[in-house]
Amino acid sequence: MAAIELVPKPVTIKRIIEESRDVKSYVLQMSGSGKMPARPGQFVEVSVQGYGEATFAVTRISKDNQEFNISVKRIGHLTKMLHRAAPGDIIGVRGPYGNSFPVDEWKGKDIVVIGGGIGLAPLRPVIDYVLEHRKDYGKLEIVFGARAPDDILYKEDLRIWEDDKGISLYKTIDVPFEGWSGRVGVVPIVVKDLALKPDGKISIVCGPPIMIKFTAAALRELRWPNDKIFTTLEMKMQCGIGQCGRCNIGEKFICKDGPVFSLDQIPEHAL
Repeated sequence: MAAIELVPKPVTIKRIIEESRDVKSYVLQMSGSGKMPARPGQFVEVSVQGYGEATFAVTRISKDNQEFNISVKRIGHLTKMLHRAAPGDIIGVRGPYGNSFPVDEWKGKDIVVIGGGIGLAPLRPVIDYVLEHRKDYGKLEIVFGARAPDDILYKEDLRIWEDDKGISLYKTIDVPFEGWSGRVGVVPIVVKDLALKPDGKISIVCGPPIMIKFTAAALRELRWPNDKIFTTLEMKMQCGIGQCGRCNIGEKFICKDGPVFSLDQIPEHAL
Protein backbone atom coordinates (compact mmCIF):
# COMPACT_ATOMS: atom_id res chain seq x y z
CA MET A 1 0.00 0.00 0.00
CA ALA A 2 1.38 3.38 -0.99
CA ALA A 3 2.33 5.51 1.99
CA ILE A 4 0.26 8.39 0.65
CA GLU A 5 -2.91 6.39 1.32
CA LEU A 6 -2.17 6.60 5.05
CA VAL A 7 -1.63 10.35 5.14
CA PRO A 8 -4.75 12.41 5.92
CA LYS A 9 -5.56 15.18 3.45
CA PRO A 10 -6.70 18.56 4.78
CA VAL A 11 -10.35 19.37 4.17
CA THR A 12 -12.32 22.45 5.15
CA ILE A 13 -15.59 22.36 7.03
CA LYS A 14 -17.81 24.36 4.70
CA ARG A 15 -21.12 23.97 6.52
CA ILE A 16 -22.51 22.26 9.64
CA ILE A 17 -26.08 20.99 9.82
CA GLU A 18 -27.74 20.31 13.18
CA GLU A 19 -29.55 17.05 12.42
CA SER A 20 -30.72 16.08 15.92
CA ARG A 21 -29.84 16.59 19.58
CA ASP A 22 -26.64 14.54 19.22
CA VAL A 23 -25.95 14.31 15.46
CA LYS A 24 -24.38 16.92 13.19
CA SER A 25 -23.66 16.67 9.49
CA TYR A 26 -20.56 18.28 7.99
CA VAL A 27 -20.21 19.46 4.40
CA LEU A 28 -16.49 19.08 3.74
CA GLN A 29 -14.55 20.63 0.89
CA MET A 30 -11.40 19.10 -0.55
CA SER A 31 -8.36 21.37 -0.79
CA GLY A 32 -7.26 22.69 -4.18
CA SER A 33 -8.02 20.26 -6.97
CA GLY A 34 -8.47 17.32 -4.58
CA LYS A 35 -11.33 14.90 -5.19
CA MET A 36 -13.36 12.50 -3.07
CA PRO A 37 -14.59 9.92 -5.61
CA ALA A 38 -16.63 7.92 -3.09
CA ARG A 39 -19.31 5.45 -4.13
CA PRO A 40 -22.43 4.59 -2.09
CA GLY A 41 -21.33 2.58 0.94
CA GLN A 42 -17.69 3.66 1.09
CA PHE A 43 -16.16 5.27 4.17
CA VAL A 44 -13.45 7.70 5.21
CA GLU A 45 -11.16 8.05 8.21
CA VAL A 46 -11.53 11.50 9.78
CA SER A 47 -8.90 12.93 12.12
CA VAL A 48 -8.52 15.92 14.39
CA GLN A 49 -4.90 16.69 15.23
CA GLY A 50 -4.11 15.62 18.77
CA TYR A 51 -7.36 13.70 19.21
CA GLY A 52 -7.02 10.70 16.86
CA GLU A 53 -9.31 9.54 14.08
CA ALA A 54 -12.53 7.60 13.53
CA THR A 55 -14.47 5.95 10.73
CA PHE A 56 -17.44 7.64 9.08
CA ALA A 57 -19.58 6.71 6.12
CA VAL A 58 -19.75 9.18 3.27
CA THR A 59 -23.35 10.34 3.43
CA ARG A 60 -23.55 12.56 0.34
CA ILE A 61 -21.17 13.62 -2.41
CA SER A 62 -21.24 16.44 -4.92
CA LYS A 63 -21.24 15.67 -8.63
CA ASP A 64 -17.78 17.19 -9.07
CA ASN A 65 -16.42 15.09 -6.14
CA GLN A 66 -15.01 18.19 -4.45
CA GLU A 67 -17.50 18.26 -1.59
CA PHE A 68 -18.84 15.42 0.54
CA ASN A 69 -20.81 14.94 3.73
CA ILE A 70 -20.35 12.93 6.88
CA SER A 71 -22.73 12.68 9.84
CA VAL A 72 -21.27 12.52 13.35
CA LYS A 73 -23.02 11.25 16.46
CA ARG A 74 -21.56 12.59 19.70
CA ILE A 75 -20.47 9.44 21.51
CA GLY A 76 -16.75 9.77 22.27
CA HIS A 77 -13.75 12.07 22.64
CA LEU A 78 -13.10 12.66 18.94
CA THR A 79 -16.76 13.14 18.09
CA LYS A 80 -17.10 15.66 20.91
CA MET A 81 -14.22 17.63 19.39
CA LEU A 82 -15.88 17.51 15.97
CA HIS A 83 -19.11 18.78 17.52
CA ARG A 84 -17.15 21.79 18.80
CA ALA A 85 -15.80 22.58 15.32
CA ALA A 86 -16.98 25.53 13.25
CA PRO A 87 -17.23 26.33 9.53
CA GLY A 88 -13.78 27.18 8.21
CA ASP A 89 -11.96 24.73 10.48
CA ILE A 90 -9.54 22.27 8.88
CA ILE A 91 -9.65 18.55 9.67
CA GLY A 92 -7.91 15.52 8.16
CA VAL A 93 -9.48 12.87 5.94
CA ARG A 94 -8.12 9.77 4.26
CA GLY A 95 -10.00 7.53 1.88
CA PRO A 96 -12.39 6.62 0.44
CA TYR A 97 -11.96 3.01 1.46
CA GLY A 98 -13.88 -0.23 1.17
CA ASN A 99 -16.27 -1.68 -1.35
CA SER A 100 -19.64 -0.18 -2.19
CA PHE A 101 -23.25 -1.17 -2.62
CA PRO A 102 -23.53 -2.96 -6.00
CA VAL A 103 -26.09 -0.49 -7.31
CA ASP A 104 -25.37 -1.32 -10.95
CA GLU A 105 -26.21 -4.99 -10.31
CA TRP A 106 -29.56 -3.91 -8.85
CA LYS A 107 -30.84 -2.24 -12.00
CA GLY A 108 -34.40 -3.24 -12.79
CA LYS A 109 -35.09 -4.12 -9.14
CA ASP A 110 -37.30 -2.46 -6.55
CA ILE A 111 -35.11 -1.05 -3.77
CA VAL A 112 -36.11 -1.25 -0.10
CA VAL A 113 -33.96 0.93 2.18
CA ILE A 114 -34.34 0.22 5.91
CA GLY A 115 -32.54 2.52 8.34
CA GLY A 116 -32.53 2.98 12.09
CA GLY A 117 -31.20 6.17 13.70
CA ILE A 118 -27.71 7.10 12.50
CA GLY A 119 -27.89 3.96 10.33
CA LEU A 120 -29.64 6.03 7.68
CA ALA A 121 -26.34 7.87 7.09
CA PRO A 122 -24.57 5.27 4.91
CA LEU A 123 -27.86 4.48 3.14
CA ARG A 124 -28.60 8.02 1.96
CA PRO A 125 -26.12 7.80 -0.96
CA VAL A 126 -28.01 4.72 -2.20
CA ILE A 127 -31.24 6.73 -2.18
CA ASP A 128 -29.49 9.63 -3.93
CA TYR A 129 -28.11 7.28 -6.58
CA VAL A 130 -31.43 5.58 -7.26
CA LEU A 131 -33.20 8.93 -7.54
CA GLU A 132 -30.51 10.24 -9.88
CA HIS A 133 -30.89 7.14 -12.10
CA ARG A 134 -34.62 6.76 -11.65
CA LYS A 135 -35.33 5.04 -14.96
CA ASP A 136 -32.91 2.20 -14.12
CA TYR A 137 -34.81 1.04 -11.02
CA GLY A 138 -38.29 0.05 -9.99
CA LYS A 139 -40.10 1.25 -6.91
CA LEU A 140 -38.21 2.83 -4.02
CA GLU A 141 -39.40 2.08 -0.49
CA ILE A 142 -37.83 3.66 2.60
CA VAL A 143 -38.42 2.53 6.18
CA PHE A 144 -36.82 4.80 8.76
CA GLY A 145 -37.05 4.54 12.53
CA ALA A 146 -35.77 6.67 15.41
CA ARG A 147 -36.09 6.52 19.18
CA ALA A 148 -38.11 9.75 19.35
CA PRO A 149 -39.04 12.66 17.07
CA ASP A 150 -35.98 14.63 18.23
CA ASP A 151 -33.74 11.82 16.95
CA ILE A 152 -35.02 11.92 13.37
CA LEU A 153 -32.23 12.75 10.90
CA TYR A 154 -32.26 14.41 7.49
CA LYS A 155 -35.61 16.09 8.04
CA GLU A 156 -35.45 18.07 4.79
CA ASP A 157 -34.65 14.90 2.81
CA LEU A 158 -37.51 13.09 4.50
CA ARG A 159 -39.90 15.88 3.51
CA ILE A 160 -38.74 15.64 -0.11
CA TRP A 161 -39.02 11.85 -0.12
CA GLU A 162 -42.46 12.00 1.46
CA ASP A 163 -43.70 14.34 -1.30
CA ASP A 164 -42.22 12.17 -4.07
CA LYS A 165 -44.98 10.01 -5.55
CA GLY A 166 -42.39 7.47 -6.69
CA ILE A 167 -41.29 6.78 -3.11
CA SER A 168 -43.11 4.92 -0.36
CA LEU A 169 -41.79 6.35 2.92
CA TYR A 170 -42.60 4.80 6.29
CA LYS A 171 -41.40 6.74 9.35
CA THR A 172 -41.67 5.36 12.85
CA ILE A 173 -40.54 6.05 16.41
CA ASP A 174 -39.90 3.39 19.03
CA VAL A 175 -42.51 4.39 21.61
CA PRO A 176 -45.46 6.83 21.80
CA PHE A 177 -44.46 10.46 22.13
CA GLU A 178 -46.60 13.49 22.87
CA GLY A 179 -47.37 15.37 19.66
CA TRP A 180 -46.36 12.48 17.38
CA SER A 181 -49.25 11.28 15.21
CA GLY A 182 -47.26 8.97 12.96
CA ARG A 183 -46.41 5.29 13.11
CA VAL A 184 -45.09 3.85 16.41
CA GLY A 185 -43.01 0.69 16.73
CA VAL A 186 -39.44 -0.50 16.33
CA VAL A 187 -38.21 -1.06 12.79
CA PRO A 188 -38.26 -4.90 12.75
CA ILE A 189 -41.91 -4.90 13.84
CA VAL A 190 -42.80 -2.29 11.21
CA VAL A 191 -41.08 -4.38 8.53
CA LYS A 192 -43.21 -7.38 9.50
CA ASP A 193 -46.37 -5.27 9.67
CA LEU A 194 -45.70 -3.93 6.18
CA ALA A 195 -45.27 -7.53 4.94
CA LEU A 196 -42.49 -6.47 2.57
CA LYS A 197 -42.22 -9.22 -0.02
CA PRO A 198 -38.92 -10.13 -1.71
CA ASP A 199 -40.12 -10.63 -5.28
CA GLY A 200 -37.99 -8.51 -7.62
CA LYS A 201 -36.55 -6.55 -4.71
CA ILE A 202 -33.28 -5.79 -2.95
CA SER A 203 -33.21 -4.65 0.69
CA ILE A 204 -30.47 -2.65 2.38
CA VAL A 205 -30.44 -2.51 6.18
CA CYS A 206 -28.36 -0.42 8.56
CA GLY A 207 -28.77 0.77 12.14
CA PRO A 208 -27.75 -0.30 15.63
CA PRO A 209 -26.51 -3.91 15.65
CA ILE A 210 -29.60 -5.20 17.46
CA MET A 211 -31.83 -3.49 14.90
CA ILE A 212 -29.91 -5.03 11.97
CA LYS A 213 -30.09 -8.49 13.54
CA PHE A 214 -33.83 -8.42 14.21
CA THR A 215 -34.67 -6.69 10.93
CA ALA A 216 -32.77 -9.40 9.06
CA ALA A 217 -34.75 -12.01 11.02
CA ALA A 218 -38.01 -10.23 10.12
CA LEU A 219 -37.09 -10.21 6.44
CA ARG A 220 -36.24 -13.91 6.56
CA GLU A 221 -39.67 -14.58 8.10
CA LEU A 222 -41.08 -12.83 5.04
CA ARG A 223 -39.06 -15.29 2.90
CA TRP A 224 -36.29 -12.92 1.86
CA PRO A 225 -33.19 -14.90 0.83
CA ASN A 226 -29.90 -13.82 2.38
CA ASP A 227 -28.41 -12.84 -0.99
CA LYS A 228 -31.12 -10.18 -1.41
CA ILE A 229 -30.44 -8.55 1.99
CA PHE A 230 -27.46 -6.17 2.19
CA THR A 231 -25.93 -4.32 5.12
CA THR A 232 -22.86 -2.25 5.93
CA LEU A 233 -20.68 -2.90 8.98
CA GLU A 234 -18.40 0.14 9.03
CA MET A 235 -19.18 0.74 12.71
CA LYS A 236 -17.01 -2.29 13.55
CA MET A 237 -13.86 -0.84 11.96
CA GLN A 238 -10.96 1.16 13.34
CA CYS A 239 -7.86 1.57 11.13
CA GLY A 240 -9.71 1.14 7.83
CA ILE A 241 -6.79 -0.57 6.08
CA GLY A 242 -6.75 -4.12 7.45
CA GLN A 243 -3.87 -3.66 9.89
CA CYS A 244 -5.37 -3.49 13.39
CA GLY A 245 -7.37 -6.75 13.20
CA ARG A 246 -10.34 -5.28 15.02
CA CYS A 247 -12.81 -5.95 12.22
CA ASN A 248 -11.98 -9.48 11.11
CA ILE A 249 -14.83 -11.97 10.73
CA GLY A 250 -13.25 -15.31 9.99
CA GLU A 251 -10.96 -14.82 7.00
CA LYS A 252 -12.60 -11.54 6.01
CA PHE A 253 -11.76 -8.02 7.09
CA ILE A 254 -14.72 -5.65 7.10
CA CYS A 255 -12.55 -2.70 6.05
CA LYS A 256 -10.94 -4.49 3.09
CA ASP A 257 -13.56 -7.05 2.03
CA GLY A 258 -16.48 -4.80 3.02
CA PRO A 259 -17.95 -2.87 4.68
CA VAL A 260 -20.85 -3.82 2.40
CA PHE A 261 -21.98 -7.44 2.46
CA SER A 262 -25.00 -9.45 1.51
CA LEU A 263 -26.06 -11.68 4.38
CA ASP A 264 -25.02 -14.84 2.55
CA GLN A 265 -21.40 -13.55 2.62
CA ILE A 266 -21.04 -13.28 6.40
CA PRO A 267 -21.82 -15.48 9.41
CA GLU A 268 -24.81 -14.68 11.60
CA HIS A 269 -22.60 -13.61 14.53
CA ALA A 270 -21.10 -10.80 12.41
CA LEU A 271 -24.31 -8.77 12.62
